[in-house]
Amino acid sequence: MATNTASNFSSDIESFIADEVLPLARRQLVAYQFGDPAELPEGRGTVYQAARYNRLPLPFAPLSEGVPPIGETMTVTMVSATVQQWGDKVTITDVAELTIKHPLFKQATDLTALQLSETLERNCYNSLMAGTQVNYVNSRGSRASLVAGDVLDPHTVRRTVTALTILGAPRYMGDEMTDTKIDAESGGSKASDSPRKLPHYACIMHPSVQSDLAENSVVTNAFSYSDINRLYNNEVGEWAGARFCQSNMVPTWVGVAQVNGTGGTAGSLATNTYYIQVTASDTQNQYESRIYQVSTGVSVTGPNGSISVALPNISGFTFNVYVGTTTSPTNLGLCALGPTSGPMTGQAVQLAANQTVIITGTGTAQTPPAAPATGVTVYPTFMFGRGAYAQVVLKDAQFSYLTGADKSDPLNQLRVIGWKAYYGTLLSNTQFMARIESTSSFSSTFG
Repeated sequence: MATNTASNFSSDIESFIADEVLPLARRQLVAYQFGDPAELPEGRGTVYQAARYNRLPLPFAPLSEGVPPIGETMTVTMVSATVQQWGDKVTITDVAELTIKHPLFKQATDLTALQLSETLERNCYNSLMAGTQVNYVNSRGSRASLVAGDVLDPHTVRRTVTALTILGAPRYMGDEMTDTKIDAESGGSKASDSPRKLPHYACIMHPSVQSDLAENSVVTNAFSYSDINRLYNNEVGEWAGARFCQSNMVPTWVGVAQVNGTGGTAGSLATNTYYIQVTASDTQNQYESRIYQVSTGVSVTGPNGSISVALPNISGFTFNVYVGTTTSPTNLGLCALGPTSGPMTGQAVQLAANQTVIITGTGTAQTPPAAPATGVTVYPTFMFGRGAYAQVVLKDAQFSYLTGADKSDPLNQLRVIGWKAYYGTLLSNTQFMARIESTSSFSSTFG
């Protein structure tokens, strides 16, 4: 008996695609909001400078009658930031726009807007990592000394708040002003007496670290009482004079076993013993998040020396290779497989996985992130007061929508959606900020 099944008529089946596109995973943007706004005028270069006149030392002894004091020398400290232009684009053909179900131009517009805000947030964290005041949980001496179980605890939070207070870091909503008199007539009835106005430091932490801290009963109780007084985006609570915000864009670092190299004669390295260090950047946020240990020494015979490096086979990452003559490399390597355009042309960056690359020389000065112990993931938590950093803008973010024909596209076959922003992050006073580094008892994956 002949039976007609659905497979016989598959060519007559109309595929169904939902009208609504599926949502993207959300990024929690927090860090950019805390930077003081600053503007660099056009026509004044790309370097923004700010001056801080340092306080005078207090007199040691009273004056002698009729004898003037020796006097003090005023000193000034300058800080600066260089603004850089960032941007990207999406190009769509007219054929794609005519034949695809969903409006590609609108989707590209939405995606580039997200990319802009997330780029500014990512760059802000990269700048904050230049802060030199670090507290390691359990008073460990370095990132490499942190072990599993060194999770963020109330003592370390208080230790960091105390250190910033001793340094005199100004607080948000703080009383750091000349007139410190208290209005005795307010009776707690003014808006300024609201819990929302209590002086505090701001803190940004990774969700895993927030979960570690929230498991402490003292902190949990404090967070529950502060729920109604939230001030900032993604704030999770207030405790010990700090308000805590959560962001899934906070970078992390995991220590990985070393990748070693072998000497060759395909470059321009001089005779010496070299050390390499490989890092891996995730292809979404471009954080150097996998930090391989420094290699064993590689003997190279010059003047045409080179180093051959077999990169790991890991999807979702590109690789950077650092090279130096000590166990602390401070330069990128040179590599023909690196970028062919832009400021990193020829450097050993953005290298594809699972290939052997040749390091032919010493490139741009750049220091890799410090490696945690192998198998340990380290999370930074940023705490800062008012005036710790600023966002310097030379030109506001601009979007371009190119939809018409021109000499380079006479038939109007291309649509281009792009953005650019000219800005930089100024570390106004690194004494007003600190970084806590810890591990976490919460895994970033299911299972």
